[in-house]
Amino acid sequence: MSSLSPDLLEILVCPETKQPVRPASAEELARLNEAVRAGRVRTRGGRALSDAVAEGLVREDGRVLYPVDDGIPVMLIEESIELA
Repeated sequence: MSSLSPDLLEILVCPETKQPVRPASAEELARLNEAVRAGRVRTRGGRALSDAVAEGLVREDGRVLYPVDDGIPVMLIEESIELA
């Protein structure tokens, strides 16, 4: 369940490709957080993630996740995470 309003979700797009974004599913977050626990996740800016991602927005093509931090979407390319 997304903490973001539907109106906000409707206008948010990937800053890189301008594709729409959608809330990450529980399954997507579970897979990502398993990789975080194994130490295999870095942001696209190169920072290693050590904390689980509670909420995120996935680009329409399913390749990139933008984290949501305390209800605020972090729509920065260097903070996004590639979903392999």
